[in-house]
Amino acid sequence: MQWETVIGLEIHVQLATKTKIFSGASTAFGAAPNTQACAVDLGLPGILPVVNEEAINMAIKFGLGIDADINMVNVFERKNYFYPDLPKGYQTTQLEKPIVGAGHVDITLADGSTKSIRIHHAHLEEDAGKSLHEDFHGMSGIDLNRAGTPLIEIVTEPDLSNAEEAVAFAKKLHSIVTTLGICDGDMSQGSMRFDVNVSVRPKGQQEFGTRTETKNLNSFKFMEAAILKEVERQIDLIEDGGTVIQETRLYNGDTGEARSMRSKEEANDYRYFPCPDLLPVIIDGSRLEKLKAEMPEMPDAKKARFIADFGLSDYDAEILSADQGTANYFEATVRASDDVKLSANWIMGELSRSLNQNSIAISASPVTADMLGGLIKRIKDNTISGKIAKEVFEVLWQGECSTADAVIEKKGLKQVTDTGAIEAMIDDVLANNAQQVENYRAAEEDKRGKMIGFFVGQCMKASKGKANPGMVNQILKQKLDG
Repeated sequence: MQWETVIGLEIHVQLATKTKIFSGASTAFGAAPNTQACAVDLGLPGILPVVNEEAINMAIKFGLGIDADINMVNVFERKNYFYPDLPKGYQTTQLEKPIVGAGHVDITLADGSTKSIRIHHAHLEEDAGKSLHEDFHGMSGIDLNRAGTPLIEIVTEPDLSNAEEAVAFAKKLHSIVTTLGICDGDMSQGSMRFDVNVSVRPKGQQEFGTRTETKNLNSFKFMEAAILKEVERQIDLIEDGGTVIQETRLYNGDTGEARSMRSKEEANDYRYFPCPDLLPVIIDGSRLEKLKAEMPEMPDAKKARFIADFGLSDYDAEILSADQGTANYFEATVRASDDVKLSANWIMGELSRSLNQNSIAISASPVTADMLGGLIKRIKDNTISGKIAKEVFEVLWQGECSTADAVIEKKGLKQVTDTGAIEAMIDDVLANNAQQVENYRAAEEDKRGKMIGFFVGQCMKASKGKANPGMVNQILKQKLDG
């Protein structure tokens, strides 16, 4: 039997406000446990929550960014459940009248095709605290610093058909919220967390299969692996005569293990009711127009501009515009180097590899855009070769010097472009390899192209990589063919 997969996502996006959604407590990451949870966050008797206006504005900007309906009247409700990391015993959220209604996000897949993913809605809510298990033996610790941090929860329609589409959508959403400036996008700190609803059904069947929800995936890699694993599990279970049960599951990205967490609750299990402490939020037309005027250039528009203004390929433009930090870095590098293609190649190549290997965001790169632009200038004016440029980049990355020029001077890496010096070096190489010279001159013309590589290699070795490769090739050919 052939199977097809149906996937829907629920994404928690932590809004980049300085204070929490209903209190003045700080949202800064990394503070000592339980030092940023105030009486409002804990729901102590006598407290009264006040809505953070900036959280409202950020949610509206998200809706505008995905061409969604904005609900001009939205209401907060209490969602009741009892976990140690939810100190009030309920979460203040939105259900019946969320702030953002139906919208869409368009994704581009690896084969170049596009697909529009429908957004059902996005609602505002407060985050819970965090349960800590690693540092406690037989117990759990609770850090309530995160309690009350503003979130938007984005709920898609079940429009995704496989792990590739889900990851493409997640990356596009990451690009949208970071471009808008409403979230820092740091998934390692929980700024974006993905809950993945997965079901399978026989190909051609209209009715959905029973879904499971895998919660709190905080990387694109883990999301892809969790989906593939869950799809395989469900298919094997059904084909062996079993039945998929609706449940909440967890996936451990470090071990690759997935397990059941609990049976899946229904909406009525939470006993929603309107929050008696918060009035409905009324959005007027003037606020909407003001926020529309503040909207930045969105990823799709930026991609089109990169293609039109810089002559980038569709693939390069997609990568360089997908993340706001990368797009800003790219444009700054182009300004510093005055070379679009080399800037694109170095950012997508050497810089990207170094960032990935060290798990560093481009905003925290030790090699700034100005530093990379300065390096590219020295490649362009033949001060250094492309090979030597990689050595210079590594020194810059390690922080030994602050400019490419300083590295070149300190390490003595300036490229040899003096014709006389290169000729003398080539003469030595030819004299020391007389047999190879005879073989070259005796060979047919179509074979000489490969054979000359030996002499180029010997010359570069003799110059310790500093000789200009183009000049070496040119002079060598003249001497060997002359």
